Amino acid sequence: MAEYAFKILVIGPAAVGKSSLIRRFVNNEFSLQYQFTIGVDFMTKIVEYEPNQTARLAIWDIGGQDRFKMLRRNFYDGAHGALVVFDLSRAQTFSQMKKWIFDMYQIMQKEVPIVILGNKFDLISEIGEVLDRNELHQYAEKENSFYFETSAKTGNNVEKAFIEITQRIMGKNF
Repeated sequence: MAEYAFKILVIGPAAVGKSSLIRRFVNNEFSLQYQFTIGVDFMTKIVEYEPNQTARLAIWDIGGQDRFKMLRRNFYDGAHGALVVFDLSRAQTFSQMKKWIFDMYQIMQKEVPIVILGNKFDLISEIGEVLDRNELHQYAEKENSFYFETSAKTGNNVEKAFIEITQRIMGKNF
């Protein structure tokens, strides 16, 4: 059985939960202690994306602070796909996330499969809806993507999102 290896970027504005999503996926853990990513961090995990089909994911956690913007082009090289994250509890992060997608394609000079994640789904019951869900789904469709509402805190849809990006990469025959 062949095992594929893919480089997955996790990108998006600062403090949307990128690192927390990765830690939930790789180690099944969550912490309320926030530490921003300086530049880049990465972890690996083998995922079964189809029955008896596995892939080794090198997951690159790209720092969201603007001061790291010039470093990003170095980290994007060789990526097979990306999870693009925004915060469902902060509406402005959705429009910021769109810029991340645009910038990624400009830097890479090619399109790769993406999956869009509205993270912090667990906070919606506390704060209410701050974004139009139809708009989120329509945007993902326009980007030829898939949209998941995730929660690093509860684990909701986290594994599904990583499996989806892996399946999309395999579908593109990289």
